[in-house]
Amino acid sequence: MQFIDLKAQQQLIRQKIEDNINKVLDHGRYIMGPEITELEQKLATYVGTRHALGCASGTDALMLALLALEIGPGDAVFTSPFTFFATGEVIALLGATPVFVDIDPVTFNIDPDKLAPAIQAVRQRGDLEPKVIMPVDLFGLPADYDAIGRIAEEHNLAVVEDAAQALGGEYQGRKACSLAKLGCTSFFPAKPLGCYGDGGMVFCDDDELDRLLRSLRVHGQGEDKYDNVRLGINGRMDTIQAAVLLAKLELLPKEMEQRQEVAGRYAELIAASGVALTAPSVPQGYASAWAQYSVLARDEAARGEFLERLKAANIPSAIYYPRPLHLQTAFAYLGHQAGDFPHSESAGARIFSLPMHPYLAADDQEKIVAALAG
Repeated sequence: MQFIDLKAQQQLIRQKIEDNINKVLDHGRYIMGPEITELEQKLATYVGTRHALGCASGTDALMLALLALEIGPGDAVFTSPFTFFATGEVIALLGATPVFVDIDPVTFNIDPDKLAPAIQAVRQRGDLEPKVIMPVDLFGLPADYDAIGRIAEEHNLAVVEDAAQALGGEYQGRKACSLAKLGCTSFFPAKPLGCYGDGGMVFCDDDELDRLLRSLRVHGQGEDKYDNVRLGINGRMDTIQAAVLLAKLELLPKEMEQRQEVAGRYAELIAASGVALTAPSVPQGYASAWAQYSVLARDEAARGEFLERLKAANIPSAIYYPRPLHLQTAFAYLGHQAGDFPHSESAGARIFSLPMHPYLAADDQEKIVAALAG
């Protein structure tokens, strides 16, 4: 059994993938070839934004978004501590300060009720200027962008959507990646839409931001690549990765439906089994992309027992994320301690993820839940 079965998907479109790659080999434009523009146009249409900009990774997508907003030293960026390291990393790399805000214990996303007090606390402290809120659509479930947007407007802050795991998800009838001033996603192979290497994309509706992003993506270029008008990065996308994504994009709408079916079946099986686990829930008006199916055990010891049961049955599992960002060594300079963000810490100690992909068979899910039940 595979944790994420990329081979099952590949079998459906192997010929299309090979044909697309062969086109790249024939025209020889291996970086920023015509497939990049085609992918950008198709994904902008899918997400519902005016612009989409392909780049080298999801991390670069976040970096480019913050660079376009001119974030740097002295700026505060508010985000979740319960996420992959890259979210906080890009903030710090630009010299800005990540200000962590605890999560809602049900959705695992940043808690809007804790956001306004965090902004007020930074203003009162006076050493940082609040600039950006960067929510994370964790495991594929969008954050509460209506509540976040109201707070951002009240405090004159920009919102950058970290939708690295959420392409295909929805919030109140709108697609993930279109829910903020800038939306960022990742095409890491395990993502709902993944390439066969690294890749990412930034989405926006603002023409000027799109122009800036296109400059920043290639070392801040101006009229040509040897006219550098600002500092940027080498964030270009490889054409072969775009060729792979174009083939896989054709499957995405159907795979999103299949992910909903798999998640619904998990919920039913877990409820019927009586196993002492809390299954993930999706608020009304939301749709998760189900990048991961993450459950909560009673405590860390119980999680260990569940993981041992899965291992004994040769069923793969994973923990996303065992140590919140505020307790990572790299962020020790921020001065946080255990207990500062209790919901994030509790989730990190109790959470684990089950196999999740569009091609997960019902009988395999039954085996998984049976193994959990012991």
